[in-house]
Amino acid sequence: MLLPLTLLTQVLPTLIISVVTLLLDPTFGIEEPAPGALPVLPDGFTRDMVVFGITLLAATVLVGLVQSIGWAAGSWVIARQAAGEPVDFATALRYGLRRALGLWGWTLVLGLLILVGVCFCILPGIYLAAALSLAGPVYLFERSNPIGRSFRMFHDRFGMMLGRVALLGAVVFGIAVLLDLLESVGMLPFGDDPMTSPQLTVGAIVVVSLSALLSLPAHLIQLVGLVVTYAEQRIHEAPVNSARLAAELG
Repeated sequence: MLLPLTLLTQVLPTLIISVVTLLLDPTFGIEEPAPGALPVLPDGFTRDMVVFGITLLAATVLVGLVQSIGWAAGSWVIARQAAGEPVDFATALRYGLRRALGLWGWTLVLGLLILVGVCFCILPGIYLAAALSLAGPVYLFERSNPIGRSFRMFHDRFGMMLGRVALLGAVVFGIAVLLDLLESVGMLPFGDDPMTSPQLTVGAIVVVSLSALLSLPAHLIQLVGLVVTYAEQRIHEAPVNSARLAAELG
């Protein structure tokens, strides 16, 4: 059940972002300048960069909404399967649609907080990303104060939480780096500007599509890992079982 949900709400949006970047990136085709010389930019480059940036930002924000549907639906599936309750794709998707808007809003807030942390220095951003890692599950299961609860859970069992989140982050980051490397190698045959002919464009789209598909394990690991980590923290706080957690999702 998680596979089709993840493909639809995580992998497909990732592919859309990759294709938008591929089709609109104005840096394709710019030749490397000679040593000591400034690059020669084509006419309208600044305008194209602004349009590209705005389009990519808007697409990323909207894709976040779709991915929030998948996060909510996937959490529902994990909780109910752990409790031995029946699940089906349509019901999971309806649940995801019902909870997605609120989760999306909190995700935007979390993203801004982490971005501010990164702007001050990389380490504060990494710390905020770790401390806020359970905010999504907190919102879905408890429906209130996801930021404060995530911070409290993270610090109450700091060593264990840091280890879990660090391991999860390292695995997901490692997969992302490997896929980026494979995609870069796969794009080499298409030169500096794969948009110069339909054949090159199709080939480049095939490469980014395969890269998006191969990101499926990273999405699954991240979702399952965070939901399981949240459930473990709840068990440490007070006696709770899978049936109760599934019921809390509604």
